[in-house]
Parts: sequence; C-alpha cells; structure tokens
Amino acid sequence: MTHLDVTIMGQSYRMVCKEEEEKALREAAKFLDGKMTAIRDAGKIKGNDRIAVLAALGVAAEFLSVKSPQGPLSELTILEVKEKIDAMHAVLDSALTPQENLF
Repeated sequence: MTHLDVTIMGQSYRMVCKEEEEKALREAAKFLDGKMTAIRDAGKIKGNDRIAVLAALGVAAEFLSVKSPQGPLSELTILEVKEKIDAMHAVLDSALTPQENLF
C-alpha cells in the first residue's frame, strides 16, 4: 500500500491505495477537480458539498451513457445494459421461485 496526496478544489486529501492503482486514482482526482472547479467557477452554486454532489451526478450521468466501442453490446449504454440484466434477473427469479417449493 502507498500513501497518496491529491488536491481537489484547493483542499488536500491523503489516501491509501495499492501501488498499481495510484495512477488511476491521481487521474480520477484530477478529473474530479476539473469538474468541481468548473462548477465553482461558474458561480451559480455555493458550498463545497453542493458542488461535490453536482459533480458526482455529472460523472455518474457520463458513466451511465458510455457505450462500448465494439462488441455485441456496443449499441447499448451502460445504463441500458444494467436494465437488461435487471430484467433477466426478474425473469430468472420468477422462473426459479416455483422450483424452491419443490425443495
């Protein structure tokens, strides 16, 4: 494990991570700092907690709208894949529930 210091919107944070995760964590902190700084600099939102929530929602929305560049699911966003998996679980649960009564 390694200690990592990052700065987000001028605030320092010390974290612990695996050495192989350090680069990704630094990039994530840099990305989040950019999002939060942009929201703060727009001047419409006050309070670091509100800025953090809006940045997190923006990042989550971006993540859920990402599509795979190739492959059988390339036409679907991550959110659509999740919805399909949830629907499959529901079908499996309804099919397997009567089977549980046999045991």
